[in-house]
Amino acid sequence: MRIKRTTPRSGISRRTPLIAVTTGLVAAASFAVPSANASTVTPFSTAQLKSVSGSVLKADVPGTAWAVDSKTNRVVVTVDSTVSTTEIAKIKAQAGGDSGALTIKHTAGQFKKLITGGDAIYGGAYRCSLGFNVHSGSTYYFLTAGHCGEVASTWYSNSAKTTVLGTNVGYSFPTNDFALVRYTGSVAHPSAVGSQTISSAATPSVGTTVYRRGSTTGTHSGRVTALNATVNYGSGDVVYGMIQTTVCAEGGDSGGPLYGGSVAYGLTSGGSGNCSSGGTTFFQPVTEALSYYGVSVG
Repeated sequence: MRIKRTTPRSGISRRTPLIAVTTGLVAAASFAVPSANASTVTPFSTAQLKSVSGSVLKADVPGTAWAVDSKTNRVVVTVDSTVSTTEIAKIKAQAGGDSGALTIKHTAGQFKKLITGGDAIYGGAYRCSLGFNVHSGSTYYFLTAGHCGEVASTWYSNSAKTTVLGTNVGYSFPTNDFALVRYTGSVAHPSAVGSQTISSAATPSVGTTVYRRGSTTGTHSGRVTALNATVNYGSGDVVYGMIQTTVCAEGGDSGGPLYGGSVAYGLTSGGSGNCSSGGTTFFQPVTEALSYYGVSVG
């Protein structure tokens, strides 16, 4: 796993591994526009699909996200409204003779990182959302987005910044998008999202109905459309292994929890659209963050 930026941490052994600002995660209903060769029945091998995925990364077009769809045996590339036909042609050209393995889908809006588990947390000039409360033995922490951890090291429960929640142990962004914050204040930290108790963590399947809670837009639901998606937010901010969904989100929802019942699934990273029209949103799998830091939910 490539780690671009790391920060020191204390109290936990580890390898060193999005915010309400003026911009945010926006989501919109997507519609499929298949590539010219998507209707062919050419079977593509696992190696070819891996190579095509690498070609999309090499094309380096901001506003794109891609994942392998095992049902159609294609690499589905979701492009936001900023991606031009010339850039799509660039992606196909990069794939060369295997461009038939590409399916292009358009989504309205622009992929952006979001900062603000629902409850608002404030750090520096930003607002993010708290993801999940976790622990290692009797020491308590919370998870949020890595791009939140990148811009602030101390977090508060109120905008006036008079009630301290905790300080960063570490963060990973880009490549991943998770951060761990150790509680230092005397604020209650139950293992819950709103009134929903969280007792375990897992990776959802494609098609699973999921819920997201954030400090900007509250609770919304949708379904998982892809796993192991790669997202290019631009400016070198590429994240890997994301959960792609139809759940909406907006600026300030970053870091908030993705869950189903009592099971934790992910942390809000970014996407396109809004909660009036819907959208595409990506989540950092929470199991990876738990394993990385050696912490547990529940």
